[in-house]
Amino acid sequence: MANWADVYDCHFDTDRVPVLLERVEGGEDDADAWEELGYRLILEHDLVSAASFVALPRLVRLASGNASARRLAGEILERAAGQHGCDDLFVDCADAVSEFRELLDRHLRSRPADYLATFRALLATEEQFHWAAVLGDFTDDFYLVDCPHCAVEVTIAIGGYGRYSAVRDWNLGDVNRRDLRPGSPDDLSGIGRWMHGIAVRDGKDLLSDGIAHLFGDAECPTCACVFNVANEYTFANRPVLR
Repeated sequence: MANWADVYDCHFDTDRVPVLLERVEGGEDDADAWEELGYRLILEHDLVSAASFVALPRLVRLASGNASARRLAGEILERAAGQHGCDDLFVDCADAVSEFRELLDRHLRSRPADYLATFRALLATEEQFHWAAVLGDFTDDFYLVDCPHCAVEVTIAIGGYGRYSAVRDWNLGDVNRRDLRPGSPDDLSGIGRWMHGIAVRDGKDLLSDGIAHLFGDAECPTCACVFNVANEYTFANRPVLR
């Protein structure tokens, strides 16, 4: 049992989060309490606090029947690799994270309206924090990577307007476009194969196609080097867990 007197929220208070948790656990959909919980457990600029992790198991227990709890628990997990200084508290949440992972997977199978948010939260339970933070719906998505050969910044576009690599010129737009080379399902591996498989399982064609391109290859418009998009993005952006 947490000693809330020693657990600070994102605004350095110790008394509000336990009161708010008791309110939302009361069975009624208390919109005001959920709004304040979000304010106290997640700060601007994607910061979380000790109270965020102490509250996480209780949020997970509510998550199967409450969309607000599911959303807030997911948003906390997506920020778990940040500079919060609460690594020991996060480790203590291992059982809750495992339970949440199974809950999210079941929810995805129902093809919910909040599919992408749930998918991103599921990625966070797998400690794929960089993908949880940036994965979009592939209608208007861009990823910036450096070419591993010549170091030029390459814009990767995956959306309804095209799937290409380019050099972005703020006057001319994306220039010297090169078509991306999507990975085939048989060639995908690791987290890319897993992500693609979940999207295919759930009939999310746009998402699965976008993932295939994201984990496929791109050609540098400057030097013609061919590189794997996801590998280069991961190398540049994956948080280092302490």
